[in-house]
Amino acid sequence: MPATCVIGVQWGDEGKGKIVDVLAEQSDLVVRYQGGGNAGHTVVVGDRKFVLHLVPSGILHPGRICVIGNGVVVDPAQLFEEMETLAKQGISLEGRVVVSDRAHVVFPYHKLLDSLSETARGAGQIGTTKRGIGPCYADKVARVGIRVADLMNPEVFATRLRQNVEEKNRVLRQLGHAGVSYEDLHAEYCGLRERLRPLVRDTIDLVNRALDEGKRVLFEGAQGTMLDVDFGTYPYVTSSSSDVAGVSPGAGVSPRKIGRVIGVAKAYATRVGSGPFPTELSDALGGALREKGQEFGATTGRPRRCGWFDLVSARYAVQLNGIDALAITKLDVLDDLAEVRLCTEYRWGAKRTDRFPADIQALETCEPVYDTMPGWKASTTGVRKFEDFPTNAKRYLERLSQSLGCPIQMVSVGAGRDEMIYL
Repeated sequence: MPATCVIGVQWGDEGKGKIVDVLAEQSDLVVRYQGGGNAGHTVVVGDRKFVLHLVPSGILHPGRICVIGNGVVVDPAQLFEEMETLAKQGISLEGRVVVSDRAHVVFPYHKLLDSLSETARGAGQIGTTKRGIGPCYADKVARVGIRVADLMNPEVFATRLRQNVEEKNRVLRQLGHAGVSYEDLHAEYCGLRERLRPLVRDTIDLVNRALDEGKRVLFEGAQGTMLDVDFGTYPYVTSSSSDVAGVSPGAGVSPRKIGRVIGVAKAYATRVGSGPFPTELSDALGGALREKGQEFGATTGRPRRCGWFDLVSARYAVQLNGIDALAITKLDVLDDLAEVRLCTEYRWGAKRTDRFPADIQALETCEPVYDTMPGWKASTTGVRKFEDFPTNAKRYLERLSQSLGCPIQMVSVGAGRDEMIYL
C-alpha cells in the first residue's frame, strides 16, 4: 500500500507528529494536506526537541520530500521562520520543502480579524489560536482568497490584494481597528514572493506521479477528527477537514489511492480551547495528568484540558475515517494510577446513548458513563515489547482495541523515537 494517512482520533494533540516521524523513515514523500500555522507537532530525537507548525514532520529524516499541499493555508513569514529554525538545528532543507501553487496565503489582516472577532465573542469564544486560519479559509470559500499562484503573478496579486485590503479595512474599522496599509503589505509580500518562488510546485502532479510510480507517500493531518469542520463539535472546531476525507481536496489525490489509515489517540483524552469535553477532569487528577503528560499547546503554550478516554467519540472517529490500525500514545502518563476509567456512554437523566450526537447542547450537558479498570502502578517507560507490559496495562490496551473494533499496532511510552512498541 503506497499511501498511508495519519489521522487524529480525538481533539488534536494526540502525538501525530511522532507517529509521522516514525513512519516517515519508510516513506518517500510526506504530504501535509490541511490546516495551517495553528498546528503544532512536537518530535523528540535523542535529547533534541523539534516543534513543527507548517513543515511536515518527515523533514527530520534526510532525503524525504515534504509537501505542503493545496489544502493548507500558508503564512509565508511563519514558514520561513520555521525553516530558519530548523536550519540552525542542523536540518538540511535544500530541495526538500515544496509548497503547492494552489495553497491559500495568510495575510496580517487575517490575523487581526481572527483576534478581534474572537474577542468580540466574549464568553462564547471558540478558542482559536489567532493565527488567521479561520478568516483565510473563509476567504477561500467566499472566493476572494489569494493563492500562492496569485502571489507569483505580480499583476494579479496587486489587483486582488488591493480589493481585499479595501474590504478587510471596512470590517476592521467596524471592530475598532484602524486597518492595514496596502502599500506596506504589497511591499512585504513581494519580498516574500521571491523567497517563496523556488519552493512552489504543482504538487498535485508531484504527488500523483509519486503514487503512480509506486513510491511511498505519507499524508499528515493536523488537529483531530473531533475538530473537523463538518464532523467535530461544531462550532468549536477548526476551519478545515481534519479527517481522512480532507486528503482528496487537500492534496489533489483520488480516495482510491489511500491504502491505509492510521488513527492516533492518547491513552487518555485532552482538549485545548473552548467547547464540550464530556470526560474532562476538572480536579486534582486532571491537573496531575496535565503535569505528567506536559499537556501544554505546542503552538500557543495554553494548558490542555485533560480527561478519561472517551470510547463514544473514538468509535465515531474510527467509523468516519475507516481507520485500519491505531497508535496509542502517552500510555506511560497513566502508570501511577490505581484505577483508570473508560467512557462507554453518555447519559441525560434516564436516557443513554453510545452514539456521538450532533447537538452541541447535548454534548455540553451529558454525563459520561464509565467502566472502571484497575491500574498497573508500574512504569511502562522502559518497555519495548507488548508481552513485557504490566498485566493491567495489556488489559487496558486490549479493551481499547476491542471496544473500538480496531487493532492497535503502535504504543508510545515516551517522547523519544525509540520509546515505541510495535504490536
